[in-house]
Amino acid sequence: MTFVAKVYVTPKAAVLDPAGKAVASSLATLGYDEVEDVRLGKYIEVHLTAPGKEQAGARVAEMCRRLLANEVIEEFRFEVEADAR
Repeated sequence: MTFVAKVYVTPKAAVLDPAGKAVASSLATLGYDEVEDVRLGKYIEVHLTAPGKEQAGARVAEMCRRLLANEVIEEFRFEVEADAR
């Protein structure tokens, strides 16, 4: 089966995010005073084949740990679903 994994990588809460701070400051300058914090991250789509959803998820988790996320400073989460392409 073919699957698509939607991977979200963000800085850990304890890690300083200067890009996020810059965006938050710019939003405040534009009048969006309700914005309290911004964290910038990455969104990655991975299309893959696997025998089932569980196996696809295991492979994507391995990809995240080995390449897509730096677990020292980032955390990741992902969703796996059937690829509708």
